[in-house]
Amino acid sequence: TAAVDLSCVWHNLEYMACTWRPGENASSDTNYTLFYWFDGLKNHKKCSNYSVHQGIFGCTFNLSFPKVINTYPAISILIRDDSEEVRPVCASKNPTTLVKPATPRRVTLSKINDGIYIEWSESDTFPKNCLFYEVEYRNADLDTAQIIKVIFHYLELTDFFPMCLVKNNNHTSVPGVDPNSKHIFKVRAKPKPECYSSKFYSDWSEEKSIGEKMDSTFYFVLIIAIPLIVAVSTIILLVYLKRLKIFILPPIPDPREILKRMFGEQNEDSQVS
Repeated sequence: TAAVDLSCVWHNLEYMACTWRPGENASSDTNYTLFYWFDGLKNHKKCSNYSVHQGIFGCTFNLSFPKVINTYPAISILIRDDSEEVRPVCASKNPTTLVKPATPRRVTLSKINDGIYIEWSESDTFPKNCLFYEVEYRNADLDTAQIIKVIFHYLELTDFFPMCLVKNNNHTSVPGVDPNSKHIFKVRAKPKPECYSSKFYSDWSEEKSIGEKMDSTFYFVLIIAIPLIVAVSTIILLVYLKRLKIFILPPIPDPREILKRMFGEQNEDSQVS
């Protein structure tokens, strides 16, 4: 009767979403309840935001800590029913292994020299330098994609230059991109292992494109038209050159033909006479 396959994800360091399946011998009207507690709470709390989808139970509760802390307390979770017939389930979760960043927002693209500059919004819930990003881009005419890993180190020089020189890792550039082709970009985030032990990536951002994709019909017409234009141009050029040659260098009359015509005319005159 106990809940099985308990799984939790800590979304963007803001809220935790847990899901589970009902026990094999649990009745269809079993009403599971989730309680949670961690070091720092005076009393355990009851999760109230429940959902059921295709037989999967779920519950979401707020969970956040100050960004200045270096360690996070373990989360104790209890799932039970008011009935004594349902066996309770207890679990302890390390929240750093459950972190999933939010999807990067406000992705913008711009052309710079011979490349593309990409920028996106950083999460304001994570400590500095605790996320790295992956940028996937591909040519709209091709199926293969390439991924760039964007990892910068947080540089703090406030001791020497107050309020200055803080490097963000929310941008990158892709050199050597054909500006006449359409390219599609998307971004996702992942916690750095030195901050969190999670293996969860964020969802990919909405795809953004830059450039124009040439229509395949245009390519087909271009492939047919180019040889045809070359052939017609060649014929016209040959005819023009031949006429030009005749104009510049007219043919020299054959003396034999002139003599034949002269004697032929004289014979005709004599016969008439």
